[in-house]
Amino acid sequence: MDHAIVSHEEWLGARKALLAKERALTHELEALHAERRELPWVRVDKPYVFHGPDGDRTLAELFGARSQLAIYHFMLTPGSDHICPGCSFVSDHVDAARQHFEQADLSFAAVSRVPLARIEEVKHRMGWTFPWVSSDGGDFNFDFGVSFTADESASGEVTYNFRRGKAYGDEMPGISVFFKDAAGAIYRTYSCYSRGLDMLNGAYHYLDLVPKGRDEDALPFSMGWLRLHDEYGA
Repeated sequence: MDHAIVSHEEWLGARKALLAKERALTHELEALHAERRELPWVRVDKPYVFHGPDGDRTLAELFGARSQLAIYHFMLTPGSDHICPGCSFVSDHVDAARQHFEQADLSFAAVSRVPLARIEEVKHRMGWTFPWVSSDGGDFNFDFGVSFTADESASGEVTYNFRRGKAYGDEMPGISVFFKDAAGAIYRTYSCYSRGLDMLNGAYHYLDLVPKGRDEDALPFSMGWLRLHDEYGA
């Protein structure tokens, strides 16, 4: 790499200047996180049912004994053998993280629209242990903006990430957050999609620290280097 080489004193001066910007951004992010927590909530009254290895479960049951629930909308397309590398990238971080966030009143589940047998097959292959249920036959994925009908996709434009845009297929990724109060009422508090999911990818944060960064500029698309974790070197 062709890069500027300076003395320690010059490096230290540049590093301190960047630190001031990093600190300012940290404070901005803290304010953004607080604003996110202050978003209004919308009550979820629809009786969603999911298919799991231990039988059918309601949305309320996915919370377990906790009052908060994060659902990752894992992009598996019915009738396809494709496993989304981006969703797998996110999912590779979950089991380590949930050892900690489950102690802070947060439950997690992944949801996909494919039959449960397909989910179990992928879960076993990838070695994941987090709860992952099927919304096959239900409206959940459609209602939360990550699945689209064949007609919607064929039209070339769908509503995803809170705006109309180009359709890239019948399934897209996202995460939705819910709160359950003492009376059992459930509320949707937050959802994000697309590049908003970068915050879930710990490996990206490591790469952002190093000289080559994510090193994706010359690739045909971001994440073009990414593979399922059992396919590297294959």
